[in-house]
Amino acid sequence: MKNAPDKLQWHPAFCAAAGLEFHEDIERLELKPEYNLSKEPIRIDLLIIKEESDRRIKNEIGHIMKKYNVIEYKSPEDALTIDDFYKTVGYACLYKGYGERVDAVPINELTVSIFRATRPEKMFLTLQKYGHKIEEKYPGIYYVTEHLPFPAQIIVTQELEPGEHRSLRILSNHAKKEDVEEFLRKAEEMNTPRDRQNVEAVLQVSVKANDELYREIRRDANMCDALRELMKDDLEDARKLGESEGKAMGEVVGEAKIILKMNHSGMSPENIASITGKDLDEIHAILEGKVPVLG
Repeated sequence: MKNAPDKLQWHPAFCAAAGLEFHEDIERLELKPEYNLSKEPIRIDLLIIKEESDRRIKNEIGHIMKKYNVIEYKSPEDALTIDDFYKTVGYACLYKGYGERVDAVPINELTVSIFRATRPEKMFLTLQKYGHKIEEKYPGIYYVTEHLPFPAQIIVTQELEPGEHRSLRILSNHAKKEDVEEFLRKAEEMNTPRDRQNVEAVLQVSVKANDELYREIRRDANMCDALRELMKDDLEDARKLGESEGKAMGEVVGEAKIILKMNHSGMSPENIASITGKDLDEIHAILEGKVPVLG
């Protein structure tokens, strides 16, 4: 069965959110999305390798982490069962077993983290039934101990403290207005290319999953300004496209692509006109397909 054409790509957005969560330590971390365990199609959602294994990550999600950290992410559309938990533990064991040499990945340098928007109550009960202990170490961060070869944690993103974890909290079908607004404010302060790319990846999915909420937020002039700032690089790329082709049509086509992208994200024609400086009639012409968009 083919995936629906508009199916949201939650996993890349999660990897971007993880990059934002750990941005204070990012220069000492190596994040490897969809890490292949072998030549067969067995992949870890995200592998995080710490350059300095004994240096503690500032974000409390990373307090449990050691040198090698296997991350599993469940989107709002995915279930999280006891089998998913053990599958992730199995992935970590396979990662150790596929090391480049014997014991290249020491068992005492390995951890597992599983992320999900809501609490997996049934899985927690089954884990306890099997003799594991569950402790809420921090709000939304549950350590699983006993009868495991390495530390493991379950992160319930909607229970995380809002102040430090907006990037994960807005990856939901039911994002909260205050989380989105604070995320946009914080995003304006992020200047590195990596952070900006991660911000855009998170927003692309969050906007599509929460269309009505973002339409409401855009009615606030300050929030509209924040979105304008975040779209600045895309608009500049469109202008450069026109210049590099040496044709007026190149710029028109480039800007049209950006305008369509902005509208697809839920931005009204009026806000697009305000952001781009174009007449509202021009915006409507592009949205109605009267301006050709190639590629």
